[in-house]
Amino acid sequence: MAACGRSWLFARYRTGILTPARLLSDGETTTFKPPVKPLIVDKKASQESLKRFLSPEFIPPRCRKKPLTFYLERQDMIERRKVLNIPEFYVGSILAVTVADPHASKKNNRFVGICIDRSGHGLGATFLLRNVIDGQGVEIRYEIYNPLIQEIQVLKLEKRVDDKLFYLRDALPEYSTIDINMKPILCLDPEVPVNQIQVRMKPRPWSKRWEQMKHNIKGINFDYYLLEKHKERAKKSAKPWLEFDMLKEYDTSKIEKEILEEVNQKLNRTEIGTGAA
Repeated sequence: MAACGRSWLFARYRTGILTPARLLSDGETTTFKPPVKPLIVDKKASQESLKRFLSPEFIPPRCRKKPLTFYLERQDMIERRKVLNIPEFYVGSILAVTVADPHASKKNNRFVGICIDRSGHGLGATFLLRNVIDGQGVEIRYEIYNPLIQEIQVLKLEKRVDDKLFYLRDALPEYSTIDINMKPILCLDPEVPVNQIQVRMKPRPWSKRWEQMKHNIKGINFDYYLLEKHKERAKKSAKPWLEFDMLKEYDTSKIEKEILEEVNQKLNRTEIGTGAA
């Protein structure tokens, strides 16, 4: 009798009279929930970030002799950003870069470090990451638009008071040691935070004379490491007039505006073409 009852319910289920919700419910209405869709990377994320933040490599050098070359490079840079999401980051930010490596076990390598330098223009733009692993300082310089780069992830977005952090090579290892399993830290501030930290240095001698005024380093408190004779020597070699040299100033506001308009027009044409298709 029980078997006949189960076959009768199965027949009603096959004909659509009995839904799975009614069959499995225990006094409460059960609704069908579709499986969770996999996470899809938004390809327009890089375009939106580019609209609000102009990466420094888009600005050509001051003595540009071939403007057509830099224009063609910008077109290639925009096309590359449609494939790879190049986020906003600065010197002092902590990044994780994944690069394709056919000789690795997982066919890729991931390196985590603090950005100590960002230089270059156009397709030749690079950034340098530093980390201390097993007591040994490791530095890797990446080309931003290298096709081997699979992912650039910002683990901590912040700035430093200096444009370059090469002096971390002579600082204590704790200032360059980054956990390779570090989780991303979400930045909720509309403005990028500036880290005002002053690092502690190793005993002298250093690899360079960071105390010279021409470096204009603010991330080191030299009062703890220099004697009066060292300070006097640094003042003699200083060139304070360079700070007021108007000929060295490079006003890029007009160029930035033109490049932003060019990038927006390129992205708008791409979005219109995609929508029409």
